[in-house]
Amino acid sequence: MGLLDGRVALVTGVSRRQGIGYAIASRLAGLGAELFVQHHVPHDESQPWGADSIEAVVAGIGGRVEHLGVDLTEPEAPDRLMAAAVEAYGRVDILVCNHALSGSDGPLGELDAAMLDKHYAVNTRSSILLMQAFARQHDGAKGGRVVFMTSGQNLGPMPSEVAYAASKGALIGIMSTLSHHLIRQGITINAVNPGPTDTGYASPETHEWVRERMPLGRWGQPDDAARLVSWLCTDDAEWITGQVINSEGGFR
Repeated sequence: MGLLDGRVALVTGVSRRQGIGYAIASRLAGLGAELFVQHHVPHDESQPWGADSIEAVVAGIGGRVEHLGVDLTEPEAPDRLMAAAVEAYGRVDILVCNHALSGSDGPLGELDAAMLDKHYAVNTRSSILLMQAFARQHDGAKGGRVVFMTSGQNLGPMPSEVAYAASKGALIGIMSTLSHHLIRQGITINAVNPGPTDTGYASPETHEWVRERMPLGRWGQPDDAARLVSWLCTDDAEWITGQVINSEGGFR
């Protein structure tokens, strides 16, 4: 018997086999959950790391996996995504908001309203609206779980990523309020900061700079984050809510 047998998980940002979302979905599937995953290939196609084959991503997760490509900059996209997952499975027990807009930011002096608004729409607004849609369909059954992903912007500076840091930092600021709203429905909500994770985005110079600051002499791997996130989705973690958990391997 898996710890998540009979439960349905919706995981966003599952578009690359090298990514954290893929590792989380694979871990949840290994624990017995059925999966609905969201992806947005055009974002990856516009980045230096490029896109992956969605067919290969879905096939590699294991078990039953339904999926949908959705652009979460669109205001109605969170409700549409949750409705598609509920239509496929009848309900959703677990929501992991792993998606993020990254790689299109700037330092002070280069910011504009469009850049700030787009980061807010993807990283903040869509996560909160997805959580709201999740809570609306949740029937109070045991095991309701929401996990947001943040990036440690409250622990130190993120040069040239002002819009990203602001939009992700908002998720930290709202955690206590959201947990207050959700707990009486039997839903916990927590945020995870996975620290520097090797998903193929870093230049050789950045990779070495980070590696030198990791006590274990290596970057975090996607499965490092996935182990923590998947555990937060089990019954063992039912007493933990409203927390921001930094899982950075001692990064300094």
